[in-house]
Amino acid sequence: MIDLTPVIRFALLLVRPGMIVMVAPVLGGTFAPPQIKIGLTVLLALALAPSVAVPTAADDVSLALLVAREMVIGLSIAFVVRALIAGAELAGHLSGFQIGFAYAATIDPVSGVRNTVITSLYGLLALLALFAINGHHELLRALALSYDRLPIGAGQLDGALPNLVRQVFALVFTVGARLAAPIVIVLLIVELAVGLISRAAPALNFMIVGYPLRLLIGVAVLALMIAAVPSVVASLANRTIELGLELAAVFR
Repeated sequence: MIDLTPVIRFALLLVRPGMIVMVAPVLGGTFAPPQIKIGLTVLLALALAPSVAVPTAADDVSLALLVAREMVIGLSIAFVVRALIAGAELAGHLSGFQIGFAYAATIDPVSGVRNTVITSLYGLLALLALFAINGHHELLRALALSYDRLPIGAGQLDGALPNLVRQVFALVFTVGARLAAPIVIVLLIVELAVGLISRAAPALNFMIVGYPLRLLIGVAVLALMIAAVPSVVASLANRTIELGLELAAVFR
């Protein structure tokens, strides 16, 4: 009879890095080819194998529980990194909507959904910023550290989950607000000014002039704000990865 224990142990070791490669944009995400993601997952598992202790499951139920725990730990780490990119995309969506680019949408290569050009631009800039500060290296270190803090095995759910989920969503809206606030505020002032002028001089057709004016000023402010996207993402990258480890630790 063939002993499948080594195969099962290696398969367990594939789950956690597989979830990170599947979800985290800096290592794979939705736009990487499946062959690349599978190969990278196998390479990560082989690199981790000498230093990670993999227990033997007693039965099918315990094996299923081990796999489920490994999945949620990997998804927790990757989900928080994805939330940082989503915060930049939220800023791009708010900025593009305020400028008037919401009428046209393209397929975003990062998320795979229809987004405005500004949303895709902000998301790609955030992704490039993570590469520029070696965020993919930090994510790999977090993966290795997670096995020290959370070894493969049975675990239980911590009561800190709601608070950590709130922090993850707060991260999305914090990044989005920080990057979109200047454009939103400037264009709000432009809208108020156009409204006041149109009330003072009804003969001038500011319904026609207002949109090009908003577009020109919005693009000008956007050109000034582009440089802030990488710096904001870089300033939050380390805290984001640490938050991912804290969220994973809920399933200790």
